[in-house]
Amino acid sequence: MNKLIGFALAQRLFFSLLALVILGFGIKAYNELPIDAFPDISPTQVKIIIKSSGMTPAEIESRITVPIEMKMVGIPYETMLRSTSKYGLCDITIDFEDGTDIYWARQQVSERLLDIKDQLPSNMEGGLAPISTPLSDILMFTIESDTLSLEEKRSLLDWIISPKIRAVSGVAEVNPLGGKVKTYEVVPDLNKMRTMGVTLSHIFQSLQSNNQNDGAGRVSQGVESILVRSVGRLKSLEDIATLPVGKRADKVITIGDIATVKYGYITRAGFVSKNGQGEAVQGLVLGLKGTNTAVVLDEVKEELGKLEGMLPGDTKIDIFYDRSHLVNLATDTVKNALYEAVILIMVILLIMLGNLASALSVALILPFALLMSFIAMQYFGLTANLMSLGGLAIAIGILVDSAVVVVEHITAELGNPKHKRQNKLHIIYEATIDMAPSIITGVLIIIIVFMPLLTLEGLEGKLFRPVALSIIFALFSSLILALTLIPVLSSFKLLTKWYRPVLLFSLSHIKGTVMAVVILFGGSLYLAAKTGKSFMPTMDEGSIIIGVEMLPSISLKESLALNLKLQKKLLASVPEIKDIIARTGSDELGLDPMSLNDTDTFLVLHDKETWRETSKEFVIEEIRKVLDEFVGIEFGFTQPIEMRVSEMLTGVRGDLAIDIFGSDNDQLELLAVKIKSILEGITGSSDVYKKANEGVEYFELKFDKKAMAYHGISQQDLNDF
Repeated sequence: MNKLIGFALAQRLFFSLLALVILGFGIKAYNELPIDAFPDISPTQVKIIIKSSGMTPAEIESRITVPIEMKMVGIPYETMLRSTSKYGLCDITIDFEDGTDIYWARQQVSERLLDIKDQLPSNMEGGLAPISTPLSDILMFTIESDTLSLEEKRSLLDWIISPKIRAVSGVAEVNPLGGKVKTYEVVPDLNKMRTMGVTLSHIFQSLQSNNQNDGAGRVSQGVESILVRSVGRLKSLEDIATLPVGKRADKVITIGDIATVKYGYITRAGFVSKNGQGEAVQGLVLGLKGTNTAVVLDEVKEELGKLEGMLPGDTKIDIFYDRSHLVNLATDTVKNALYEAVILIMVILLIMLGNLASALSVALILPFALLMSFIAMQYFGLTANLMSLGGLAIAIGILVDSAVVVVEHITAELGNPKHKRQNKLHIIYEATIDMAPSIITGVLIIIIVFMPLLTLEGLEGKLFRPVALSIIFALFSSLILALTLIPVLSSFKLLTKWYRPVLLFSLSHIKGTVMAVVILFGGSLYLAAKTGKSFMPTMDEGSIIIGVEMLPSISLKESLALNLKLQKKLLASVPEIKDIIARTGSDELGLDPMSLNDTDTFLVLHDKETWRETSKEFVIEEIRKVLDEFVGIEFGFTQPIEMRVSEMLTGVRGDLAIDIFGSDNDQLELLAVKIKSILEGITGSSDVYKKANEGVEYFELKFDKKAMAYHGISQQDLNDF
């Protein structure tokens, strides 16, 4: 350390230039540092999504979910396995230890899933979900047009917008929601089929065997070689209608003779509605795990801007959720705190050290220490988020301590008559050497205080480790600067102080000073005892999501009507709401395995300046009053990231989740109702929500096996029919 201090003073010009170089690299690191609202707290997670039409939740559980779970048990580094089974759908989530390579984990799951695939129902489809995290919902938009139908909007999203957005680096997937997916439908006329002796198998066989192109090699023609192709791919409704399915006498029977061929859409498992005006088409952009959210969002919005100019007519892309707003809100809050702290510290230094030049000399350590911290954060893979920047805000008041101690001692030694004939640089060198052990020890003690945060594991570790690391980086940087840069600056400026009167007054009134400290300490203990406690405060994300659950047996048509009615009522009663976009049921990828009675209602709010009261709790209470008017629905309030984090941790939404285990569904339902009643009576509980586990109705067809055997009909024939 002595050699480092001596080198800095001996090569002052070189060290000053080195400081400027570090300043440049720090600014570069700051600009390139990945920015997000929160640190990535998600575990290494692999999701399996399987769809099998026609199966009840019990059948899905016994025939698909349990066999897959049994196969997945025992994968190395696996920490948790949970699943959700619904009608025609199962969602299996597997968590791995922190640090496990996501691609290795997906490979292990994929291999085991492939091994068991032959044992699962043949009508099963699906597999591994995209590589994303619960925090991957980075942008949501709807397609707006007064002239396009739902089918046309959905086709635009599927075939034009989604491929372009998926090509952006850092995008994991674009999840299409709502609308109607265009299909080509063949609707048989059973009377005509019976008259002409045509069966369903004839239609299936004709469609399967007459819809392909193929190659037939090459033929030579003179000096040329010509490729031979057989063209048979169906391209239009007319192509389908003219396909032959049989022959009667001398007449060829076509599909058009015994069926209606038309455009249709696949059976929908959900829909999107907006502002009480009707259905909408929504795109949800998922960010890839570990990417720079701010950069990805900028590129996605730029691409959407280009696409909007290519869309037909009056078609617009309306972005209603943009994670960059939350990112900017979170980081700007901490940045403002940092700027204010720097100004406040400079004012205090000016008062204590006596002049502006002295205050600026010591305060220079702040930007240098922060920029050196950004270099270390970039090297160790940390992102600039609420927690890491918050750590710097915590440390900023401590950063100048070492510099002040060194400056004070240098000032005292330079003014000491004993050193009147000594070289100024030598005095500064000796003064810095004298203080080095003290300030090193002091900084190490502070660093050791934060070291336990580095030992935290799981969610706590992912949240608070960035805080500890950023503080350690900043303190270590300030220590290096105090022993090198500050002596160099002190050799250029003579620092003075004006706080001697305050110090002398305190020393001459020891009892009063001690009494004041004791009173303040006692008051702080009293306030600490009265302060509420929580794991971490809830951050206002700027948006509200209402989870609404209706009767399990509700139809798609009635679910849409109820949602539109609810949205109109909210917009009319709560003027703080700007837009409402609601998603009901399951999405195409199955990432959210919801039923037609489950709705996530996304509320976009006006700027707070226009609110009747600036409290978000007031807005929620007003919304709650409206929802209480609707009979037969359950609801709860959350926020986009808060919702995903809750689902990641427990599989459900809310601050507290209670699971009840057993084999008797009726008994489980009774216990759940009793527990809900108890929770509603607890002071402080709000929006107690019980998942509806019964009420789904099935229209089941059971066939006479003997009659089937007599007529030579199999169960597969009946299912196809």
